Amino acid sequence: MVKISKEAALEYHEAGRPGKIEVKPTKAYRTQTDLSLAYSPGVAYPCLEIQQNPDDAYRYTDKGNLVAVISNGTAVLGLGDIGAMSGKPVMEGKGLLFKIYGGIDVFDIEVAEKDPEKFCEAVEKIAPTFGGINLEDIKAPECFYIEERLKRTLDIPVMHDDQHGTAIISAAGLKNALEVNGKDISKVKIVVNGAGAAAISCTKLYMAIGASKENIVMLDSKGVISTSRTDLNEQKKFFATTRTDIHTLEEAVKDADVFVGLSKGNVLSKDMVKSMAKDPVIFALANPVPEISYEDAMEARPDTLMSTGRTDYPNQINNVIGFPYIFRGALDVHATAINEEMKLAAVHAIADLAKQPVPDVVNDVYKVNNLTFGRNYFIPKPVDPRLITEVSAAVAKAAIESGVARRNIEDWDEYKRSLSVLLGQETKLTQKLYATAAAHPQRIVFAEAIHPTMLKAAVQAKAEGICQPILLGNDEVIQKLATQLDLNIDGIEIVNLRHPSEQERRERYAQILTQKRQREGYTFQEANDKMFERNYFGMMMVETGEADAFITGLYTKYSNTVKVVKEVIGIRPQYKHFGAMHIINSARGTLYIADTLVNENPDTETLIDIAKLASKSVKFFNENPVVAMVSHSNFGSSQSDGALKVKRATEYMQEKYPDLPIDGELQIGFALDRELRDEQYPFTRLHGKDVNTLVFPNLTSARSSYKMLQMLDADVEIIGPIQMGLNKPIHFVDFGATVRDIVNIVAVAAIDAYVDKVKKSIEVNE
Repeated sequence: MVKISKEAALEYHEAGRPGKIEVKPTKAYRTQTDLSLAYSPGVAYPCLEIQQNPDDAYRYTDKGNLVAVISNGTAVLGLGDIGAMSGKPVMEGKGLLFKIYGGIDVFDIEVAEKDPEKFCEAVEKIAPTFGGINLEDIKAPECFYIEERLKRTLDIPVMHDDQHGTAIISAAGLKNALEVNGKDISKVKIVVNGAGAAAISCTKLYMAIGASKENIVMLDSKGVISTSRTDLNEQKKFFATTRTDIHTLEEAVKDADVFVGLSKGNVLSKDMVKSMAKDPVIFALANPVPEISYEDAMEARPDTLMSTGRTDYPNQINNVIGFPYIFRGALDVHATAINEEMKLAAVHAIADLAKQPVPDVVNDVYKVNNLTFGRNYFIPKPVDPRLITEVSAAVAKAAIESGVARRNIEDWDEYKRSLSVLLGQETKLTQKLYATAAAHPQRIVFAEAIHPTMLKAAVQAKAEGICQPILLGNDEVIQKLATQLDLNIDGIEIVNLRHPSEQERRERYAQILTQKRQREGYTFQEANDKMFERNYFGMMMVETGEADAFITGLYTKYSNTVKVVKEVIGIRPQYKHFGAMHIINSARGTLYIADTLVNENPDTETLIDIAKLASKSVKFFNENPVVAMVSHSNFGSSQSDGALKVKRATEYMQEKYPDLPIDGELQIGFALDRELRDEQYPFTRLHGKDVNTLVFPNLTSARSSYKMLQMLDADVEIIGPIQMGLNKPIHFVDFGATVRDIVNIVAVAAIDAYVDKVKKSIEVNE
């Protein structure tokens, strides 16, 4: 675990803008009209609608996406009763987690009131503002009364996360851990060390998924909670055991199957662990120091299945796996409560997710290649992007089925897609790409199949149904790599181009290439030698129709690849140049940027081809191009060679394509700011339109622009490079591309290949 110093933590919270969260407007506010709509007089209309129908607050305000994180600071983390104001950094942190994992807005509210009655009154009075209430860091037993009362008096979801968050995640973990070691939850002996809010809630939920109350022993700071004790509150009495032979933790854990610690550090010894039953399950959840360290538990009993609250050990019990998605699902159906059915739905969704193949992003974050369900992985990782879709959907469905939802969801697939879009995991464009490619999967050659990232991408693309991969490389090496990465490549074709069995094909390809380039000095021997190179061989597969598209570039220099593609595939007859485009998906929409790969310093003629290709490519993605020819100047304000070539290219495009919204030369600020552009240059052909296509004057500016956007904004998704102007679907990927980056390009390549086939079919029929 990374050591966090006091200085570093204080610097983090103080630097720049103090605190961790802020409020941002979601509507336009620049003009007087905008402000009149936002406030007086326009705001009166939604007010009156809500007065007539209170549920309209979900339509016209942020209520449906706003949660209050409320605390009185009486049980803050491991710090205890430090007061409401002192607990504010924790509440802000909770708000941050709600936002980044669930897309939920939060107001953190610190109430300086310890009296449960007065605290509840304060919350009840502000509740109309919110779609849900997350109670946080309130000490027991007051937290039980507070939650129960607010659930009774309010018509929005209320959850004390310290109780139910830990309960839901640990119940999912317990369900799976017992499945791994083959034990029946109704028969296992469970010891719960701790009797606070979290322990009580956890144990009740364990019973809800099948644990037997008679097999549960709970302890507090005074020892085993038994019927012989007279100092028990109502919550503890419920779990009092009738056994008289046990009084201490040491006695309680002997022969126990499960230990759940929600108490304090270092109370479970190695000897106690050794006394437990075979394949013991140990959840040591005290923070920051667990009841027993992972190392000590595993040394005492190597057969232990263990969880802690720490990120640096397997099977972390982390509330962030639950609360953002539970509230997300509840808010999306305008639920009046978070009930037991919804909690259980979350338990099962989380447990089931751990049994599914792990996304590459999770493996990358944890620096592993093969997380699979078992002893070291029976709880999903907090960074798993599927949590929002699986858990939120399960909770929303349970809310509807149990009758606490005000809003129904008809299309669950669409709902899950909307959740992915919400967090930027998947844009509408990538959804469309994948769906279109899956409807017409093509045979796609992966040139660098011996690279782990490329191999993972090929397997994922096949799983997505968007292509039939052909892996180019040494079959033995690929098989070995697949085994190491725990990838199933059964049914995927492997072509070892250097194998003697491919001699006939190499010679045939060489003969075709020789005939194609014989007037350029090509000899058969030279062409035959080139067929031992991945790019030549793979592109010839596409050229001959033995494959439909080709992916390369992960560790091949672009200059080399460009040379090969010109020789083997060639440029479309109507153009003299080809180029590449990157697609930028951001909060403000989709931008298409060209040329980002091929032409280093294009002249006017080349810029014309790039503009034509970019416009055609944008149409390929079912959008109408609105093109800005970018420069350092605006409409003749500079007479430099760079500005003049952009101006001449623009004039040509406007003359030849009078219906195309294209103009320039334009500075990037004017290109992207419609109001500013229309005010300063009302004559432009782009008047009243939002530019979606940018043609840059050179390679440096184009690549620098999209790379800068990528580095500055983590929420920006980049798709590309996408080739424009080649005779066949040959696509490149950027050096250092991720699995997702490659699969996105594969989807484009599959569509490209299919469209190419359709065009050729039409030409033949004509």
